[in-house]
Amino acid sequence: MRQSDARTSEARSTDLRGVDGRGGDGRGVDGRGADGRGADGREARGANGVDARAELEGSSRSIAARAAGQRRRGAARVGTNFAQHRRLDRLRELLSRHPRGVSLMDLGRMLAVDQRTVRRYLKEIEREYELSPLRPRGGGPCLWRIRPGELPRKVEIRRAQAYALLATRGIFDPLQGSALFDEIDMAMSKLRAFADRPGRGPNAGLANTRLEERFVYLPRLIRDYSDKSEELDELFLAVSELRPLSLRYLRADKLRATRDDPVLVVHPYALVLHGDCVYCVGSVPAAQEIRTFAFDRMRDLRASSEERFELPRNFRVQDHFQGELGVAAPAAPVRVVIDLDARAARSVRDARWHPSQKLSALPGGGVRATFAVEDAESLLSWVLGFGRAAQVVEPESLRELVQRELAAALEAYVPR
Repeated sequence: MRQSDARTSEARSTDLRGVDGRGGDGRGVDGRGADGRGADGREARGANGVDARAELEGSSRSIAARAAGQRRRGAARVGTNFAQHRRLDRLRELLSRHPRGVSLMDLGRMLAVDQRTVRRYLKEIEREYELSPLRPRGGGPCLWRIRPGELPRKVEIRRAQAYALLATRGIFDPLQGSALFDEIDMAMSKLRAFADRPGRGPNAGLANTRLEERFVYLPRLIRDYSDKSEELDELFLAVSELRPLSLRYLRADKLRATRDDPVLVVHPYALVLHGDCVYCVGSVPAAQEIRTFAFDRMRDLRASSEERFELPRNFRVQDHFQGELGVAAPAAPVRVVIDLDARAARSVRDARWHPSQKLSALPGGGVRATFAVEDAESLLSWVLGFGRAAQVVEPESLRELVQRELAAALEAYVPR
């Protein structure tokens, strides 16, 4: 972005609503203004008009198509909490997009549930927003809406800020297929629509420069969790709402869970995307310890529908990860010293591999790296990645492990 464009973008701002995506001109994605009127000043049709009917028919088809797709993929189950969580999100969106109100019948058709279930969902929504039922003059069904003062607040954002957020969207690629990713993708689409608008002042008319494709974060590796999208949503639900989570955790040498595997009850404190993988940091009350669980090894996840837990005030996610060196194990720190020659020195100096990292110069342009890590063996792949440019000084256990690994690798290349 040119400097003049940057200055213009700093002066230019818009209002993005959390649900309907209204821009700085007050119009939503459907062109309606904040007062419910269209761009041409005519009153937009309400929940009982043609627009709402078309929307609910489209919503029903979308829900049915998605359910059919899940059945074709052989989904083992659709968790009750998972389905309710997604429908509650949809209900919030519908109520926010229809400030004039929506009838129970229309809400039921849009969500593909009966009116009794809609009433139960509305009680859940009332925990967050004050609802204001509206009875039309002359009779007709009661229209449910969020009280105008309770509607999602506006968020101001500049064009440069929108591009910065768009650049991070690749971080969330491992979440594809989940309802959480759908929500993130929807927000990114709104940001992109705003960022593509023409500039003002000296940049008037400049639009769609595709900067979001040229200013990006690219992950080194994209994990595919599409076959575990429901479990991912269940985990996010438990983390976001502080609900206890029951699960089976596979040993590293097992591929699938069995009935013999114990069921753990975990208080999930955090969901972490680290090293292009998903982890959960949580407390195990039965063992009175905090552990880090790899999502790849979590099975049969089920969030409690009634219980809640309290998040400790002193909990810090950073205490359970070792930067680039991986996940921290619950053990006393071990001092690790590694010498690297001049070929590897620059890449080591230019990055912060671990919070405890200390570097000192060696003769010939090399560098000595000192770490205090919870598990010295977690550095094995890091050391081997530098080949002969790295040599372990201490501890002896890591030196021996590197020697055995190199010997085994060499054995694989010996002619038989």
